[in-house]
Amino acid sequence: MSINARFLDELRSRLTLSDVIGQRIPVTRAGREFKACCPFHKEKTPSFTINDDKQFYHCFGCGAHGDVLNFVMQHDNLPFPDAVETLAAQAGLQVPKFSPEETKRAKEQKDLYSLMDEAAKWFEAQLIDGRNQDMLRYVHGRGLKDTTIAEFRLGYAPADAQALRKHLSQHGYKDQQMIDVGLVKPGKNGREPYVFFRDRIMVPVLDRRGRVVAFGGRILPDHLRPPDQGDFKPAKYMNSTETPIFNKSRVLYGAPQARQGAGDGHTLFVAEGYFDVIACHQAGFKGAVAPMGTALTEEQIMLLWKLIPSDEKVPVLCFDGDNAGRRAAERAMERVLPLLGAGRSVRFAFLPDGEDPDSLIASNGKAAFTKILENAIPMIEFLWRHHTAGRSFETPEERAALIKTLQDAVKKIADAEVQKHYDYLIRQKISDSFFNKAGHRKQGTFKKGSYQKQPVQPAGISLRSPKLQSKDIHVRIMIAAIINHPDIYADVEEQFAMVQMNNDRLDMLRQKLISVVESEEGIQADALEAALRGHGFGRELDHILSSATYLHGKFCSGAEKELEKVKEKWLGLWQDCEKIDLQKEIKAGWKSAFYASSEEDEERIKQMLSDTTL
Repeated sequence: MSINARFLDELRSRLTLSDVIGQRIPVTRAGREFKACCPFHKEKTPSFTINDDKQFYHCFGCGAHGDVLNFVMQHDNLPFPDAVETLAAQAGLQVPKFSPEETKRAKEQKDLYSLMDEAAKWFEAQLIDGRNQDMLRYVHGRGLKDTTIAEFRLGYAPADAQALRKHLSQHGYKDQQMIDVGLVKPGKNGREPYVFFRDRIMVPVLDRRGRVVAFGGRILPDHLRPPDQGDFKPAKYMNSTETPIFNKSRVLYGAPQARQGAGDGHTLFVAEGYFDVIACHQAGFKGAVAPMGTALTEEQIMLLWKLIPSDEKVPVLCFDGDNAGRRAAERAMERVLPLLGAGRSVRFAFLPDGEDPDSLIASNGKAAFTKILENAIPMIEFLWRHHTAGRSFETPEERAALIKTLQDAVKKIADAEVQKHYDYLIRQKISDSFFNKAGHRKQGTFKKGSYQKQPVQPAGISLRSPKLQSKDIHVRIMIAAIINHPDIYADVEEQFAMVQMNNDRLDMLRQKLISVVESEEGIQADALEAALRGHGFGRELDHILSSATYLHGKFCSGAEKELEKVKEKWLGLWQDCEKIDLQKEIKAGWKSAFYASSEEDEERIKQMLSDTTL
């Protein structure tokens, strides 16, 4: 029978997560939690947290997250059944038998990974075989060093349509397995199966865990291959089809190397192809990745952010400077917009026409490409330039159409707080471009995404973007502080009741928290948390009482013992929330002034600005 949830819950309850992880990597206590250097990516400063109470681990560097089973599966490279067996032995439990189907499926998948690794080793051996020295010479001629060739496991697939098949058969692999992973194609009309990749330079594709899941095969130059037959032109690249272990929309080429590079402080950026990534890495740009021959998918964009260890996750999307590159950038913009979040965005960079990173570095050196990355523009700027460059907005109808187009684009952003900031900055750009100091409309066209004349703001009105943190973060910190330090409630009671909540569930949690604290005088932190969980707020508390919250406000954790310091910082956050709410009112007032352009509206905004320091 299959393993049921009850057994897995019992297994987790018998084990201490920090003990299991501590048997494999060094861990140190940090308050209620434990910290370690993440075993899944290279880092110098620990960003891997372990919470025994909640039974989960999380890495703020690479995004690795899960429970004790997830950790053992990923760290020990074990399939689910083997991980359960390992942990059950440690916990002194007898594992229920897996169903035959589950056991078979786990073994089949493990065998496919092994098969792909064996194929990669064989391709590597062929490239350095003396009989194929012309192929190795060609790779060297592209400027690649032996160390780079070895690191990226480059190889060569001979022209023989049966060579790889014979080799894998000798190692016990079946034709159907080779077919399942796309290395061999079934023969037609009773003919033998044949190898898919032939007479090509081979590039293995690794998943985030470093396992070979696919291949790309580059055609050889004309002087190293037979002439084309008739009108047939072979593709420059042949790529693995999707298989049980490979989904191209969820994999980025170069991800394992880029994760290490990003952990060491290198800029994470997206190039176009395999050899761009390899050449960039060799040149010292160790944050390079590439999509799998298609436009970036939502899954790949999310993976990009997971590869960056910092709080500010802003990779660079690098495109060719021609029309095709611009169209690709526009498609990427449409994919990224709905996914934007606090500290999570992208920048856009464009190469000179006719250049790719490989050729640019080769012809102009590292400094040229460094400048490309440094000059990458933010998402908000690319959005503006995309809709304004080279266009005239002299008539009211043209300007109204632009405003609507930009508003529709901003509405695609799912994160409410980020959407508000985009709306604010877009309106600022419109004002700067279309109005002079007197509030009168400007005339002109846009060039290269910028208005011809020097932008000016309406007199006396500051339109700086807000500098404060997200109010949602503030609210989480404030709630966490009261839960971990219930004794401060009496001193912040009035202010806490006044906080404007943007989320109905958080508002309900606030009301229940107040009710519990006021009805149970002297309640302690653990009891308060348990009571709130008992009222159905477990999911919210998992989010609030987490390292992600404590990272932004360490004082709110239970580790801080000085109540006066907690109270002082709590009240400071409350004041910031008041400022954020006032900024929203200012924005609403500016919206009215923008459309009405009345002196009365502008004076009202000036008065609001004089009431607070932004």
